Amino acid sequence: MGQKGFFYDMTACTGCKTCQIACKDKNNLAVGVLFRKVHSFEGGKYPAPWVYPLSISCNHCAKPECVAVCPTSALTKRPQDGIVTQSREKCIGCRACVRSCPYQAPQYIEKEGKAGKCDLCADLIDQGQNPACVDACLMRTLQYGDIKKLKKDWGGTADVKGLPDSGLTSPSLVIRPNKQARP
Repeated sequence: MGQKGFFYDMTACTGCKTCQIACKDKNNLAVGVLFRKVHSFEGGKYPAPWVYPLSISCNHCAKPECVAVCPTSALTKRPQDGIVTQSREKCIGCRACVRSCPYQAPQYIEKEGKAGKCDLCADLIDQGQNPACVDACLMRTLQYGDIKKLKKDWGGTADVKGLPDSGLTSPSLVIRPNKQARP
């Protein structure tokens, strides 16, 4: 198995946030905590304004900053598929991962006094299923799989307006950007 990651087709996404809701429900997250976020970006001016959604979660980076800075090794990268997982038992709530991630993927969960993040629904993947956000997407704009195959099948980039330079962490993310989102 190779590095797992996400493909996101920005050209077909309506910004409905169903993926965000499915993730929140699957992970039983409290109000204000989101492991997948759908952002909205807008610009331009009349007569040519533009707006586009961007659905983003943990990108299970090749060089994850969160793993590098975690003092207790609560965050690790699975060798078999590159998924960045978390041991909530080992987390001490120091928020080093929250501060280090350029994608703002780890979230501090006040009620628990610990951080949490998307684990690509590793439990579902281990059972041969898709991540919750992928199955919930009404427009089928989200897919997951081997990142090399996703890049080959769909092309695209990990660099769009609104995201940090992909050279920082080498995210396992492929985006088909719409024309307004191209850097």
